Amino acid sequence: MSHDIFLLNISGQDKPGLTAALTGALSDYGAKILDIGQANIHETLSLGILFQIPAGEKSAGVLKDLLFKSYELDIQVKFSPISNEDYENWVNLQGKDRYIITLLGEQLTAQQISAVTDVVSINGLNIDSIKRLTGRTSLIHQDEYKRASIQLSIRGKIENKEQLTESFMKISEQMDLDIAFQEDNMFRRNRRLVCFDMDSTLIQTEVIDELADLAGVGDEVRAITESAMRGELDFSESFKKRMKLLKGLKESTLNEVAQQLPITKGARRLIETLRSYGYKTAILSGGFTYFGNYLKEELGMDYVYANQLEIKNGELTGNYIGEIVDGSKKAEYLKEIAQKEGIDIAQTIAVGDGANDLPMLNLAGLGIAFHAKPKVQEDAQSAINSIGLDGVLYFLGFHDRHIDLMNP
Repeated sequence: MSHDIFLLNISGQDKPGLTAALTGALSDYGAKILDIGQANIHETLSLGILFQIPAGEKSAGVLKDLLFKSYELDIQVKFSPISNEDYENWVNLQGKDRYIITLLGEQLTAQQISAVTDVVSINGLNIDSIKRLTGRTSLIHQDEYKRASIQLSIRGKIENKEQLTESFMKISEQMDLDIAFQEDNMFRRNRRLVCFDMDSTLIQTEVIDELADLAGVGDEVRAITESAMRGELDFSESFKKRMKLLKGLKESTLNEVAQQLPITKGARRLIETLRSYGYKTAILSGGFTYFGNYLKEELGMDYVYANQLEIKNGELTGNYIGEIVDGSKKAEYLKEIAQKEGIDIAQTIAVGDGANDLPMLNLAGLGIAFHAKPKVQEDAQSAINSIGLDGVLYFLGFHDRHIDLMNP
């Protein structure tokens, strides 16, 4: 028996029972659903149904019944016949590589989306779906914390990935837009461990600089810190130099600084959501365990690896205990935690801002440069510059309703 294939496109005001009525009409004729998809924007429905039906009387009858049904429901319908050859070509596309592009900013404009989708088109890729991840925005009530994100699911063969990512980087720089480009595989959908740098990532300061100010050597230490973060100075060397300058600082001062740590915007929302969904979280820092342990308790995190200060008679000695936690050590700890938790390295995420974070950013399944130095953004897989730390959630595919459900 021969069959006909039709693509049914429905548009109009959404209402309860609409999909049930249309598929009910199809079921009366024994139609086989080959594909179905629906979107709803401002109570306006766009529904597509690809179906197969025996040719002849049934084919003609179902089209007539669907037209009557659409009149009753006050919606518009369009029928497109699909040849067997076109259908098989479409089926064969499902073996193509799949990717996710996440756009993130305080707001999204048509210019930004046009620029990104133009790159997609130039590279011969198809957009399968577009999904909004952030909640609806009021035009009357101003949100104190503006954020907007959409996710594009794309498909196709990428000939030059480096050129593609360079194009996205230029758009990001020119249009104040964060763009994450990820392969859509089982690891992306099952991330389980997120590791964070501490200073200028989880908190909005460099603790060692604050301690230096209190010790009266702020300018000297800050100059060394900046040089190290730009990758101009070996981290271990810079760490030893800064530690010597802190000699004699009172232990009581550390507690005062810890109590006033400025936690980065979005950090609490991020960590609470990750914890609620069963993610493991870790602080991997070139800073100090004294402050890392404070944040671990404050935010409810699982692991802390950082440098341990040597304290004698209530004062810093200018020395440290154990190995220096530099860039390579951070990467080692990321790998160690993943193995301990039985997590594949491809299921991990690392977030940081400095040059000493690059080893773990490049090792992790997804490395995110957060408000980072230019050198770090150039080498990292993805970057967040437009909003707070909870932007990581959108790169993971979370929708605001999933986040707010866990953080009422």
